[in-house]
Amino acid sequence: MPTDLYPPLSLKVTTPKLELHGATDELLAQLLPIVRDGVGAQQPYPFDDPMSLYEDNPVRERKWLQSIWRGRGNVRPDFWRLYFVVMLGEQAVGMQDLIGVDFDTCRTVTSFSWLAPSAWQQGLGREMRAAILHLAFEGFGAAEAASEAFFDNLPSNRVSESMGYQPNGSNWATRRGEPAVLNRWRLKRDDWELSRRSDIELIGMNGVKDVLHIK
Repeated sequence: MPTDLYPPLSLKVTTPKLELHGATDELLAQLLPIVRDGVGAQQPYPFDDPMSLYEDNPVRERKWLQSIWRGRGNVRPDFWRLYFVVMLGEQAVGMQDLIGVDFDTCRTVTSFSWLAPSAWQQGLGREMRAAILHLAFEGFGAAEAASEAFFDNLPSNRVSESMGYQPNGSNWATRRGEPAVLNRWRLKRDDWELSRRSDIELIGMNGVKDVLHIK
């Protein structure tokens, strides 16, 4: 898809450690070998059902791509999803999504991410979250961000806690058909402001808010 017809594909969020690039088909192709090798097969399983990343190959890659393509086209004032490829230099190592939930009325967002196993334990999870929160609060004027993680997904829960999110109850969900407790987190704009960073840059914002019906 030409980036001039869909401005979110030209959007970038840069930090001193990494960059988030709008997920063009060219960048998604760079991630295909990682998806093929598997990013959700390690226990404890990180994703809730249904999740294409749990499928066997080649269905996994096909459903993963189809879900992103559908997401580009499913843009409404009350719901939208932006997909970013996480770049370390010239290397694609994962994805970071930002999802607007009732954004037109409540200005709330949530996020979803994954990293290649080779990129774990480098502090990238926190850096990715900081980047996407900067886009949400500074770029789009969000009022609140939510996050969810299974109780035994320690890295994700630590990231939320370290960034000022507050516990917001729990819920049940299934992963690979088995029930498990999902921790819920909530970050208000005022709490984000306390630790907002000055070294994160938004590039290519022109036209993005118009596409997402953000006023």
